[in-house]
Amino acid sequence: MKEFKILAVVVFFSLVTYWLVEPLAHSVLHKHVDSNHFTYADLPALEKTGDVANGKELVMGAGACTGCHSLEVAGISASMDPVTAASSYGVNPPDLSVVGAIYDDKFLAALIKDPASALKVSHKFDPDSGKMHPMTQFYGAGGDMDQEVADMVAYLKSIAPKAEDVTPAVAFENACGRCHSVRYERWTQMGEKPMFKFKKDEYRFDANVLEYQEHLTKYMGKLPPDLSMYYRSRNVHFLETFIEDPQSHMEGTAMPRVGVNAESAEKVIEYLADSADTLRDDRERIGMYVMIFMLVFTVFAYLWKREIWKDLH
Repeated sequence: MKEFKILAVVVFFSLVTYWLVEPLAHSVLHKHVDSNHFTYADLPALEKTGDVANGKELVMGAGACTGCHSLEVAGISASMDPVTAASSYGVNPPDLSVVGAIYDDKFLAALIKDPASALKVSHKFDPDSGKMHPMTQFYGAGGDMDQEVADMVAYLKSIAPKAEDVTPAVAFENACGRCHSVRYERWTQMGEKPMFKFKKDEYRFDANVLEYQEHLTKYMGKLPPDLSMYYRSRNVHFLETFIEDPQSHMEGTAMPRVGVNAESAEKVIEYLADSADTLRDDRERIGMYVMIFMLVFTVFAYLWKREIWKDLH
């Protein structure tokens, strides 16, 4: 019985630490922020029904989207390599092929009309002070502005894959991967680092990444952190609300609101969970068998101990 009492004490204090002390520590280190469940209530709803054909003409023409963005699904490559783009804009503009599935419709519309406001970085980019956001506002093509924006959003959604076909990696790379690295997944701000045959090619790639990071640091004020272990160092609620609105946790931060929808946010967090623990699925599966084995082993160990020492008790 003495051993069971010791075991009970150890288990009790372990559970207290896991369920009480650790969550308390998180609540002290990070203020609680309520989630709005990615509804973006501060953004106006789209009241117009978009016309896909007209939206395509605007994206390719008057909207000038393809002047900075690639559109691989339509066969349009980027006009600049990532390093050159970063030197021009501070960060490499994303490909538009999947944005219609990853981002919220209201956010896309607001982003087209006023990027700094939609991204919640107006404190950093103030036209009155002469500092404009690198993404140019869409001022309209001569018709109903709201209708034209709705048309562009409709086109972007029409060429995007179905939401269920967007993988966690694609969601992360599009929403976060141009500013953040994930070294455990070999992900850099310029994409996944290949396995090079020759060291000279690897050095060339690393040099380009460093140059990209230099431009990114000037644009953001500091180099955004590597996210390999963020899932382990932050709780899920923190990650959700931070992705939803960085300003709610760090007022005045240069990190923009990325505007992903709820489904994409879940996939981004799933990607972070996998990168922080690459054997997570195997560990959870095998862990159950290990616990069953330990339980059975404990029972037999106790019976064996009682048999061996029965004459001394």
